[in-house]
Amino acid sequence: QVEVVESGGGSVQVGASLRLTCSVSGRTDSTYGVGWFRQAPGKEREFVAAIGTKTGMSTQADSVKSRFTISRGTAKNTVSLLMMNLELEDTAVYYCAAVSPFYYCAGTGCLADVEYDYWGQGTQVTVSS
Repeated sequence: QVEVVESGGGSVQVGASLRLTCSVSGRTDSTYGVGWFRQAPGKEREFVAAIGTKTGMSTQADSVKSRFTISRGTAKNTVSLLMMNLELEDTAVYYCAAVSPFYYCAGTGCLADVEYDYWGQGTQVTVSS
């Protein structure tokens, strides 16, 4: 019933910016908790950013804190991840995830992947020099 779809990935040069968009369908409200994760080849999936349930409060991983920003989008049931000053290490498949309607991500959001129930199939971000 719930579907998560990411968009906005692509191939860019070091220092460029990209905005990823997460669209969640099947929800009756637009204030659900959402998280962004990424997985590079040969590496484990890692937390990137999250936004809390019924809040505009968010948090980012230390590795991207000064460069990435998560926010609720202007379109209904969307969340954006603005990535600025991209680095080679940012190359990965980026996944958006949403929590269950019965799960509450307080404050700045949920940080663990196990807290999320619905996942997108990912969007590729490639950063080249």
